[in-house]
Amino acid sequence: MAQKLFSEAKLGDLTLQNHIVMAPMTRSRALSQNAVGDIVATYYAQRASAGLIITEGTSPSPNGLGYARIPGLYSPAQIEGWKKVTEAVHQKGGKIFAQLMHTGRISHPDNMPAGAEIIAPSAIAAKGDMWTDTQGNQPQPTPRALTTEEVKQTIQEYVQAAKNAIEAGFDGVELHGANGYLIEQFLHPAANQRTDEYGGSDENRSRFLLEIAQGTVEAIGRDKVGVRLSPYGVANDLPHYEGIEPFYNSLAEQLHTVGLVYIHLVDHAGMGAPAVPPSVVTGIREWFKGTLILSGNYDAIRAENALESGLADLVAFGRPFIANPDLVERLKTGAELAQPDPATFYAPGSNGFEQGYIDYPALEMIQA
Repeated sequence: MAQKLFSEAKLGDLTLQNHIVMAPMTRSRALSQNAVGDIVATYYAQRASAGLIITEGTSPSPNGLGYARIPGLYSPAQIEGWKKVTEAVHQKGGKIFAQLMHTGRISHPDNMPAGAEIIAPSAIAAKGDMWTDTQGNQPQPTPRALTTEEVKQTIQEYVQAAKNAIEAGFDGVELHGANGYLIEQFLHPAANQRTDEYGGSDENRSRFLLEIAQGTVEAIGRDKVGVRLSPYGVANDLPHYEGIEPFYNSLAEQLHTVGLVYIHLVDHAGMGAPAVPPSVVTGIREWFKGTLILSGNYDAIRAENALESGLADLVAFGRPFIANPDLVERLKTGAELAQPDPATFYAPGSNGFEQGYIDYPALEMIQA
């Protein structure tokens, strides 16, 4: 029986109910103005038995709204919407961080508000299509490369969004430096071919993330800022390259110096990406002295082993939380897990936004 997984945990100055993290998952249920409604508050409150919830990717800027119906955290309406979410989670005893995700070149104009544009480190289009509600799948356009001054402005958008998150009642923010979005586009040599201070050398490609991290730490406090990384993720047309391991070891050391509360390291092998080598995990564990969250197809037994071995401090679960709002209790009792409907992962069902979102019953409701 797993013991540590279900015991209290510390994250900075927070006390968590257990060592289980609800991983960030895009669900595309935002309303007009890319604000979240009551349904989102219900969704996260249903899952508040997790030690920590990390929200779906939430944009710090209109330019980061590359997907259909994803939320933002840069306007008063968006802040007000998220206040309902954080209040609902806190009333259930949960803790919640907002994941700040700027999609960068992974985008399409039909998904973006008027006046927004697709931007990236370099004018290099990602292969593949992007879903739009108006035209279905469309090729991803070539982004416009940011000027050096615009890079600095974009950094400040993250910092302001972090402040907005605290105003909205979040316990902290996670910087999304994974999955091929804007921060990883700066980190990765295939997407970043700049010749200024934000491109070229390992040091320069790291600068965008490190300056965001430093700015957010100074704005809201080091115990309130984490980062998600996926060194071997290969998502969104960012292939494997030589030198990943020393690059991420160095990055982990620098993130420790900045003082982030956690690194959330994700292994996408279960979704077809190369597995993260154990040496990468142990390297980041060595160079980063804060909390390490591991994510990637964990079950209760694997999670307990990772915690007991000291490899992980917290373990994140993603898709199992979709169909199991009471996942913590099911893992604890060994109950069978419900299976989610992939057709409603990113889109409402025929019966509305609730279908496949807040209509999965807890085990006690099924047994009643």
